[in-house]
Amino acid sequence: MSGALGHAHPPAAGVGAAVPAVPGEAGADIAVRRLGRVDYEPTWQAMRAFTDARDSATADEIWLLQHPPVYTLGQAGRPEHLLRETGIALVRIDRGGQITYHGPGQLVVYLLIDLHRRHLKVRELVHQMEQAIIDCLADYGIAAERHAGAPGVYVGAAKIAALGLRVRRGCSYHGLSLNVDMDLAPFSWINPCGYEGLETIQLKDFGIADNVDAVGERLLAHLQRLLPPVATAAADQPA
Repeated sequence: MSGALGHAHPPAAGVGAAVPAVPGEAGADIAVRRLGRVDYEPTWQAMRAFTDARDSATADEIWLLQHPPVYTLGQAGRPEHLLRETGIALVRIDRGGQITYHGPGQLVVYLLIDLHRRHLKVRELVHQMEQAIIDCLADYGIAAERHAGAPGVYVGAAKIAALGLRVRRGCSYHGLSLNVDMDLAPFSWINPCGYEGLETIQLKDFGIADNVDAVGERLLAHLQRLLPPVATAAADQPA
């Protein structure tokens, strides 16, 4: 759908340039942005601006990135889940969920998806995001799983990936984070995702040497494989 890619609205200045998927590959109706390390708040505002400005011709986008150290607290989040003064900024945001931590060495993937156009419900998108992470970890020989009622991906009782979305006008933003090779200490200063004593782990703990960029490309391939294609006008017509 190269025509749709031409209508994609650019993100805010400084957030990065679009790298469209190769035409004909799975997920070629999604523009991919590889942003490197970017500050949290301008990136969040860019997601909001993209979602507000997009129309029916705007291509969906996936953003791959890392953030400098930051805590984010969801719209119903409770500040007491931050257990101590840390010197790390806390940003109140508009996704679901409680408190989490982002920092260098963690892969962050934001999914700016028109759910209606792909005939997706929010729960289905969350399921596909979790499955993409599970499949990605399986590539590394790691058996990961869901926990009922606790979005994210776990290895045993320990959390390795977190999810949080916001949907406006039928379109998602925010996304997921996967711990690759990072300082996990800031997770011990919070109740991660609101769960007291939840252990947090990362790919490095399993002897995985791939860096964030390499893991990002592997996870991207699984997301592109699992996301349903944009429905064509003809497919939307009654038989």
